[in-house]
Amino acid sequence: MSAVCGDGRVSAMECGDKASMRCPSGGGEGSLDRLLPSVSTSLSPRKRTTSQCKSEPPLLRTSKRTIYTAGRPPWYNEHGTQSKEAFVIGLCGGSASGKTTVARKIIEALDVPWVVLLSMDSFYKVLTAEQQLLAANNDYNFDHPDAFDFSLLVHTLRKLKQGKSVKIPVYDFTTHGRQKVWKTVYGASVIIFEGIMSFADKELLKLLDMKIFVDTDSDIRLVRRLRRDITERGRDIDGVIKQYNKFVKPAFEQYIEPTMRLADIVVPRGGGNMVAIDLIVQHVHSQLEERELSVRAALASAHQAQPLPQTLSVLESTPQVRGMHTIIRNKETSRDEFIFYSKRLMRLLIERALSFLPSQVHIVQTPQGEDYEGRTFHGKRITGVSILRAGETMEPALRAVCKDVRIGKILIQTNQDTGEPELHYLRLPKDISEDHVILMDCTVSTGAAAMMAIRVLLDHDVREDKILLVSLLMAEMGVHSVAYAFPQVKIITTAVDKKVNDLFHIIPGIGNFGDRYFGTDAPPDWSDDDMDEPSC
Repeated sequence: MSAVCGDGRVSAMECGDKASMRCPSGGGEGSLDRLLPSVSTSLSPRKRTTSQCKSEPPLLRTSKRTIYTAGRPPWYNEHGTQSKEAFVIGLCGGSASGKTTVARKIIEALDVPWVVLLSMDSFYKVLTAEQQLLAANNDYNFDHPDAFDFSLLVHTLRKLKQGKSVKIPVYDFTTHGRQKVWKTVYGASVIIFEGIMSFADKELLKLLDMKIFVDTDSDIRLVRRLRRDITERGRDIDGVIKQYNKFVKPAFEQYIEPTMRLADIVVPRGGGNMVAIDLIVQHVHSQLEERELSVRAALASAHQAQPLPQTLSVLESTPQVRGMHTIIRNKETSRDEFIFYSKRLMRLLIERALSFLPSQVHIVQTPQGEDYEGRTFHGKRITGVSILRAGETMEPALRAVCKDVRIGKILIQTNQDTGEPELHYLRLPKDISEDHVILMDCTVSTGAAAMMAIRVLLDHDVREDKILLVSLLMAEMGVHSVAYAFPQVKIITTAVDKKVNDLFHIIPGIGNFGDRYFGTDAPPDWSDDDMDEPSC
């Protein structure tokens, strides 16, 4: 990183002096009376304010664009194991110092579409009845380390850094308690964690790859806190000032300000200091470049030219199956016929997949009063997960043969610049970790999208041996890639083609399934992995 001092920290004055030209003289916080909202003598009803107001997944909107916060590029190698962790930026500073503003400025300048913004405010401890009374009278110290659940925070941030899904509590500042429903967030390339006590725990510090302290004048912080607590949290001026003098100011001097020495970069004046923010962004970019992966290229050269794995099951090539393949592979086939015969194949494929689910003996009595030794599904639930968009076409077949099945969706697309799969969106049923999962994608060439989807399921604690990958058509390369990385995943398909060309198209193949099914035009460099935009 450029422009650093001997101890590894950027000089506060160095960044601050250069950035001063970008901020209006006098600042926007000059007059307390001018900045504070008008407040009547009677208290207005409190607005419902929660810890999730700052960033609602899965999107974070900036002045220039929308940033996805639900996914990331590959974070695993061709073996299916994690090869890189997310880059975690820790933002510390006093209350109302502008940490969230700095976080948003960094996100906007990074130009990286996968970022998670995690607030320490979500991890306040649940108050006892006695503490609730103190909080109602502004006599509870929310600015003390003991007010935070550091154990849950460290556990959550560690899982996020590993790329796994986490459940984040939603704290309600008006009731001083957690809401019943927690937010589910998935790991990203970059995690920005901000809070007043971000540097106060040794285990937490170990998870931070970059530590930033936002240093803002105490008068400005007081003005901002007054404005926020009155307008957003329904509190009165006297209560806010009482709490500030009794808890906020002493806590800053005792617990927060001393941690400035731990920071790699100190940012004076918060979000207005664009020189410091630019320096931060440059360093994060260099770190991300070092962690870049080329999963598709690795898959193309790894563990090929081997016998097909035993975990693969191919539908018997009967004259009926062969005939349907003849129709859907023919480029002259009309869209109506393509859809009709694809659906027939999907039904056969799903029926075949269900035969691999665990079953147990179950004796029933027939209408004639005789016992019949049958079988029933031996598991908690079956969930279907489609890889959008083409995999979604298999959902009706699954619903037709599996009553009350739950459905999840994962959107994976190919980055046109890198050729790598990228996870943009996922919606998975609650408690999917207990289910047997049928993962659906219509075609698999290199296996990059299928591997990413399986990795997502594993990161949501689905057992590998409970995942069944079903696809109408697969290339040998994709079969090998999935089976080598995830040897316990059962693979079921109607046919396996031997080759993949330089553009990763299956040869002889079926064309772009999604475009042929939905009647859309294929992009010039489409991939058989069906990592394309949803049409509806």
